[in-house]
Amino acid sequence: MSMQRIECYCGRDEYYDRCCAPYIIGDKNAPNPEALMRSRYTAFCTQNADYLLETLYKNAREKESRRALVASFADTQWCSLKVIRSHYRNGQKHAEVEFAAFYLANNTVGQLHERSRFVFEDEKWFYTDGDILPPISLPRNEQCWCGSGRKLKKCHPD
Repeated sequence: MSMQRIECYCGRDEYYDRCCAPYIIGDKNAPNPEALMRSRYTAFCTQNADYLLETLYKNAREKESRRALVASFADTQWCSLKVIRSHYRNGQKHAEVEFAAFYLANNTVGQLHERSRFVFEDEKWFYTDGDILPPISLPRNEQCWCGSGRKLKKCHPD
């Protein structure tokens, strides 16, 4: 079965089948925490609860309800991802990635700005938890949060 040639949801200038798909379908492990975070964002976009639970660190996995995760898919449309900072050096077992993810829920624009923590164990990266941060402000000349590819001032000026 061949994969559809679409741009990856994670915002990298790459096709999905060459970017996040190999991690999500289990062909490869994410090589670093940023790649794992991007693939987890993509899993939210594609409503892949199994991958989200598999890449959640075992201690946190017990707290996450698959039912609640799947229920959240119905009301949320993920629009775009902006990676702000990645704190990782080769060989480290712990890392952080700060990002802002933009979404629509109940016809309202929302933003998840988080500093996520990751741990490397059993030759794989896992998401452990994160700190929710105040929303970021996008400059008017930056690409719009909605994923249109247009500048914010031309797409959503308010």
